[in-house]
Amino acid sequence: MTDYSLQSDLQLARELADMADSISAERFRANDLLVTMKPDMTHVTDADRAVEAAIRGGLADSRPDDGVLGEEFGTEQGTDARRQWIIDPIDGTANYVRGIPVWATLISLAVDDVPVVGVVSAPALGQRWWAARGQGAWTSEKISETERRERRIFVSGVTELADASLSYNSLKGWDEHGRLDRLIALSREVWRTRAYGDMWSYMMVAEGLVDIAGEFDLQPYDMAALVPIVEEAGGAFTSAGGTPGPWHGSALATNGHLHEAVLKLLNE
Repeated sequence: MTDYSLQSDLQLARELADMADSISAERFRANDLLVTMKPDMTHVTDADRAVEAAIRGGLADSRPDDGVLGEEFGTEQGTDARRQWIIDPIDGTANYVRGIPVWATLISLAVDDVPVVGVVSAPALGQRWWAARGQGAWTSEKISETERRERRIFVSGVTELADASLSYNSLKGWDEHGRLDRLIALSREVWRTRAYGDMWSYMMVAEGLVDIAGEFDLQPYDMAALVPIVEEAGGAFTSAGGTPGPWHGSALATNGHLHEAVLKLLNE
């Protein structure tokens, strides 16, 4: 078992994201993009598979003892049972397929089932977010072809639901889980509602642009990279029922100030 530093793990995740971006950006809006349907009736493209394969190859070289969980190729056990990399090669594949720029590669490292490193890289938006436990949350934005601007990010200071902005992702998802009435109740309490969708809602919570984001029907690879970014920015990330971590099928991220009030409304 090798004792890697969090800083070196984060640096590796950012390097893997660079590699992923070069693959996904090249295939984005390509005329020959190969799109198929998986058994769960979600889209998958040749870019999804190529990105995940490249990340797995990089991990095999740099962290050969670590486990890997990825959306496209499943779970690979490592000899170090404490460490697992969690990958969503393209979060927002439906957007990717339609040429909508809201998609990203999500890379996380969980130690003892707790996400401690997260990178969310959205090359079509020109932005990347990252965090490691105890090291703050950060973003970089493309401001020219050769220059990026890097800054630390923080959640908002909004303390009242009446002043809060909510992103709910999908009415259908809430309805299918029997929570549409609770979402409508919450929408009546907040200032503004939008459905920005996918990883972007949670990154806007981390940046203080949105105060609440939530959805259902999620897998760990949809959430793991988001958790340390939201939390290191000062926010809270749980399931819709209030359980910490990305393992429970739903997500609720807030600026922290509003978390208990939102949980109460959603679970009455």
